[in-house]
Amino acid sequence: MTWLEALILGIVQGLTEFLPVSSSGHLEIGQALLGTAGEENLLFAVAVHAATVLSTLVILWREVAQLFKGTFTTLQWNEDKNYVAKILVSMIPVFIVGMFFKEQVEAFFGNGLLIVGICLIITAFLLWLSEFLTKRLNRAGHEVTYRDALIIGCAQAVAVLPGLSRSGTTIATGLLCGVSKDKVAKFSFLMVLIPILGDAFLELLDILKGEVVVSIGWLPLVVGFIAAFVTGCFACRFMIDIVRRQKLIYFAIYCLCVGVFAIAYGLC
Repeated sequence: MTWLEALILGIVQGLTEFLPVSSSGHLEIGQALLGTAGEENLLFAVAVHAATVLSTLVILWREVAQLFKGTFTTLQWNEDKNYVAKILVSMIPVFIVGMFFKEQVEAFFGNGLLIVGICLIITAFLLWLSEFLTKRLNRAGHEVTYRDALIIGCAQAVAVLPGLSRSGTTIATGLLCGVSKDKVAKFSFLMVLIPILGDAFLELLDILKGEVVVSIGWLPLVVGFIAAFVTGCFACRFMIDIVRRQKLIYFAIYCLCVGVFAIAYGLC
């Protein structure tokens, strides 16, 4: 992988991690078009995922700092502990999938762009449905409940499939559950921090054990990390505003077009 390819893929990862268009699906498409797909780039995937986590912490640092302060500086049960508990509840489904169905999930990644295209079309439908019903019902929305957290967590577990947008699926699911627009966007970004870090840590362990061949140089790694971090900061802030204004339909159209392209390209 060259530094230019790393720059392109880093930008793709940073933007699509938060925009509801599937980072895994776009990385699959990007690597297929650039000819850089392969296990040897696993360390690159770890680096750019870590960069997007860092960008979330930068943009939502006030919320994260408040949660840490409220959780660890007092023994009394409070709103911050309650919020953290909801995040932990949302992690249960993805933990189960990661522990017991990892091989089955990874098998989907081996099906090429066909499964990516299908999942992108599903993402488009979910985004359209959530915006259509939210506007039709015209409800104010409520705070995330434990029930909502579990349902959104199930959506996140399903969204490990390439092409099924994690942010798009979780935000759309939250909106369909009646959660307010600004609350569901922030919850969606915060709930994924630990799963992404956990997955990156497991992949790093595979690398350290020598189970995966690493051939990428330091320059592409650094370039990809910086590109993913900078664009991730922009996309995280941009996406919160987009959800608040209810403009998901444009991303639905985009996912539909890219999904059709991925299917066509994969069948050629």
